[in-house]
Amino acid sequence: MSSTGSPVPRLVIAAPASGSGKTTVATGLMAAFAERGLAVSPHKVGPDYIDPGYHALATGRPGRNLDAYLCGPERIAPLFLHGAAGADLALVEGVMGLYDGAALQGELASTAHVAKLLKAPVVLVVDASSQSRSVAALVHGFASWDPEVRVGGVILNKVGSDRHEELLREALGGSGVPVLGALRRTDGVGTPSRHLGLVPVAERREDAVEAVAAMAAHIRAGCDLEALLALARSAPALPGAAWDPAEALAEDARWSPAWTGGSTSPEPGTETAGAGGTDAAPDSPRSPASPGAVGGPGSGRPVVAVAGGSAFTFSYAEHTELLTAAGAQVVTFDPLRDEELPENASGLVIGGGFPEMYTPELSANEPLRTAVARLAASGAPVAAECAGLLYLSRSLDGSPMCGVLDAEARMSQRLTLGYREAVAVSDNVLAPAGARLRGHEFHRTVLEPGAGPTPAWGLVHPQRRLEGFVHGGVHASYVHVHWAAAPGVARRFVERCAASRGGTATNGRAAPASAPPAGIR
Repeated sequence: MSSTGSPVPRLVIAAPASGSGKTTVATGLMAAFAERGLAVSPHKVGPDYIDPGYHALATGRPGRNLDAYLCGPERIAPLFLHGAAGADLALVEGVMGLYDGAALQGELASTAHVAKLLKAPVVLVVDASSQSRSVAALVHGFASWDPEVRVGGVILNKVGSDRHEELLREALGGSGVPVLGALRRTDGVGTPSRHLGLVPVAERREDAVEAVAAMAAHIRAGCDLEALLALARSAPALPGAAWDPAEALAEDARWSPAWTGGSTSPEPGTETAGAGGTDAAPDSPRSPASPGAVGGPGSGRPVVAVAGGSAFTFSYAEHTELLTAAGAQVVTFDPLRDEELPENASGLVIGGGFPEMYTPELSANEPLRTAVARLAASGAPVAAECAGLLYLSRSLDGSPMCGVLDAEARMSQRLTLGYREAVAVSDNVLAPAGARLRGHEFHRTVLEPGAGPTPAWGLVHPQRRLEGFVHGGVHASYVHVHWAAAPGVARRFVERCAASRGGTATNGRAAPASAPPAGIR
């Protein structure tokens, strides 16, 4: 394990509640500092996929998630250091209110929890639109609630006038928390929302570029960038080493087809995180570091096709890095435009996104739908999450999809949202029967039926139910998981891809499940 070197200047941008302006302020700060020539590393607390797209646009670096529920608290600092390698400044946008985390689990996965794990000062963004002197009580409460959380400054948002700003600053004068910015109320800064939050960057690229530029200008006009940078530079060095995908794979021997250890993984927070320094840029996945990597370097590596484009924008950067480190050649394709899968594809990953916004276009691309169905029928490994699950169904809102799964999908008014604890019902291309992972659901669609004859997961928290589909080499589910928590998922998938390419795709077929494993009945 290599040393982390100099401290990474960093700030966590938090708020008392959702809707206070965190995303606008965080994205605007990222863009404003990047405009000054700083290499800014963007991060987001929690599982959200959409905000990191705006962060990436603002900084030119991949937006990365820091989720202590999905990945375990012990991996937060290593994953942060991995993403921030070579950066002059790291900015972490929080989630919900500062102290809001996983339901009924204390501080777990809250912005405050992540700030403590990163030893990072917090900047509190306060919606001041309907208050004056009371702002001091609000800030005092948040700054004093947990003495281990260092609230180093406040940015006043939605300030109505010079007089309003004067009243707010006077009230906070004796609070001990400096005012680092005062942003005027405006309708000209922000991004449009719809049923699952902000509209992703990929769907409005030109407008998004303009929106990020407007955010940066808004921040420059109202924030003390020098004071914010000084606060970021006050953060101490973090102990330990950066996460590295190749080393994480080497340290996690679970879930290989040849693995004969126990069938369940430890709970997040009790494992030893894969760690180790790397000189590779965070947006340049490291090649396999050992001769044992599946397929080896070069043309012998199995091709894993990963869906992208405007309809499939939900993916964690570490997934591609782990697939590459496990020996795969990762090739992205766009189901809206490409009529064929990448040449020699021996595996397929279809992540989340908004296929419901592109149903006619996805349905009209019959050649690709046929190619996906053909690959799945061959027994090749296919991993689909949420949007990918819908794409593999027979139809979405009545329009034909790939027909891999015997299920129909439709939009719903009901929001399904929350963390999940899941147990693999049977051996599959991602995990062996009984393996435990943590995941997240976030959708307004319904699949009927919600589980196949062999479900993907038995959910044990917060409710117990069977969910998803395993059939042949296909694993399809609404549940999003973060592979950094279990790098063996990537190795197992790539090994199955290599076996499929070599004519032994039966290794990727699920074992029949006569009953769910212990713990999910």
